[in-house]
Amino acid sequence: MSSAGAGTTASGTDLPSFAEGIKTGLTIAFGYMPIALAFGLLAKNTGLTFVQTVGMSVFVFAGASQFMALAMIGIGTGALEIVFSTFIVNIRHMLMSMTIHQKTVPEPPLKRMLYAHGITDEVFAVAATREGSIGSSYLYGLGLMAYLSWTINSGIGYLVGTALPTAIQGGMKIALYAMFIGLLVPSAKKHHRALLLALLAGGLNYTFSGYMAAGWAIIAATVASVLIVELIRPLLREDEE
Repeated sequence: MSSAGAGTTASGTDLPSFAEGIKTGLTIAFGYMPIALAFGLLAKNTGLTFVQTVGMSVFVFAGASQFMALAMIGIGTGALEIVFSTFIVNIRHMLMSMTIHQKTVPEPPLKRMLYAHGITDEVFAVAATREGSIGSSYLYGLGLMAYLSWTINSGIGYLVGTALPTAIQGGMKIALYAMFIGLLVPSAKKHHRALLLALLAGGLNYTFSGYMAAGWAIIAATVASVLIVELIRPLLREDEE
């Protein structure tokens, strides 16, 4: 085998293997479990079928976007608005992919396309902080564990939700908003921008809702609040320092 063969860089340095990716990905898999179960439960309560719930996890595979989609489906938002909102939320993946591209050895585009689908915030964090170069084998193992955990536990969460009493299923409607609050509070405590962004987006969404459809109001409020916060970012930075 040449020095640039599988598992080896052109300089002869060994690359982490598929098995190493599987082993490292176990921590991500366990971390995804409760969140995926919650998604399945909420999807059932929102009115999705089992196939739709698991299908969303299989094809979208983006936790924040999927939870946001549930909230938008719950208020009757159209498909176009949901797709556009998902695009906005996931723009950060472009930057993550550029960073991963710098760490991976040169490989055919098809291999890159396959592991690109498995890049989530957690997979990115693990891969980007690993010392040395990485290859598709490692990323396949890492992404596979995250992917299987998310999709399988989404389905389990849905089935668990089906077995719950009707009264408890009804109470799950508030769980989605509680989860968003739980994600916001820790960030707001550390960064003033996060709190300002949330308040601004909420206020703009309330205002825009009087002039446009709910889905487009969310999109407009998201874009506008981000632009405003970025424009005044220097002032906020001084306050946080």
